[in-house]
Amino acid sequence: MADLLITNCKQLVTLAGPKRPRVGGELRELSIVDNGAIAVRDGIIEQVGTRNEVEKTIDRNAEVIDAGGRIVLPGFVDAHTHPVFAGNRADEFELRATGVSYEEITARGGGIQSTVNRTRAASLDELIAIGKRYARWFLRGGTTTIEAKSGYGLSLEDELKILRAICSLGQLTPLRYVPTFLGAHTFPPEYRSRREAYVSLVIDEMIPRVAEEKLAEFCDVFCEQNVFTTDEAWKILSAARCHGLGLRIHADQLSLSGGAKLAAELGAVTADHLEHTDAAGIAALKSAGVQPVLLPGSVYALGSSRYPPARKMIEAGLAVVLATDFNPGSSPTPSMFMILSLASTQLKMTIAESITAATVNAAYSLNRGDQIGSLEPGKVADFVIHDCEDYRELAYFFGVEHAWQVFAAGRRRTRMKDEG
Repeated sequence: MADLLITNCKQLVTLAGPKRPRVGGELRELSIVDNGAIAVRDGIIEQVGTRNEVEKTIDRNAEVIDAGGRIVLPGFVDAHTHPVFAGNRADEFELRATGVSYEEITARGGGIQSTVNRTRAASLDELIAIGKRYARWFLRGGTTTIEAKSGYGLSLEDELKILRAICSLGQLTPLRYVPTFLGAHTFPPEYRSRREAYVSLVIDEMIPRVAEEKLAEFCDVFCEQNVFTTDEAWKILSAARCHGLGLRIHADQLSLSGGAKLAAELGAVTADHLEHTDAAGIAALKSAGVQPVLLPGSVYALGSSRYPPARKMIEAGLAVVLATDFNPGSSPTPSMFMILSLASTQLKMTIAESITAATVNAAYSLNRGDQIGSLEPGKVADFVIHDCEDYRELAYFFGVEHAWQVFAAGRRRTRMKDEG
């Protein structure tokens, strides 16, 4: 019998449906149960339905939580984040407001390298402590799972340190982490004149250690004309695949670099960013079954107006994903509410499409679609009671933290271990 009942849900947004990523018109099908209830046993969803259907099956000893006529959704699944780093780049944010470009800041020694310097100087314990703070931010915003990239170490030991911090955070916080190795985030200064040597370091030393210690499920590369070329990215991702890692790629963010086509050629799970991807790139992604992960927060924070062509991707039948790209430089937000709003105003996605992209589609992009992302019997009870009467309010009232109560594996979010 169930040990937890959530009842009096004005809208129970289940996203029940096909056991695969949603495409086309399916993105708008949220499978809402009006006046709904959800029963949970041992952290797993046991029953979903109307109050009358569910309440009559509940043991009287079960904990009962009255949602008070609010809405209930699956926990957000944020499929692209960089959550472990030291320091921040508020100074660069201010510089960009005066007209200095991201590329100019990087040329001055700022950008990713400034975070790398601080992260290298931080201990494992310091990174874990910092990461706990950000974990609270994600949970407070209704996010219960994140894909978590390394990439601010750019040396063997520092990349391993970041990935170990990610693994520790997954044990110490209620937030679920899916780790990704991003040693190919940029070239560190000591290798700028020896690109081939750094690519060899990533391939011959970093990837084998990451795979041996099982510190990551995926490997990512920042493929861009002035970062890792398509040839360099191909070598790194091919090596990662040989070591059993799934493939993701930062593609076509700053230019039409060929990243989307490379993702298709290699059969990557996702291609992320895609602000400059053209019709040929979209067709390649569709043909190869690659999921696009769109990151409007980084476009907004960089002051750009070039957003990815979401509508063309949806019309082409791609299983679109939305994510925050939380990082200290180009998208310092963990708020999926902000992303939902940007998706409506800038990507011209309906709110239903955006919710699907930030839950069940995101879950499939992390190979978790059979466990999370929708509210269906047998799945993990990751869900959020939002202080709204209609799911559309999540994007409509922007800048508001709508999450009222957050549940991870059927347990209300509580103080994290070792928090003090």
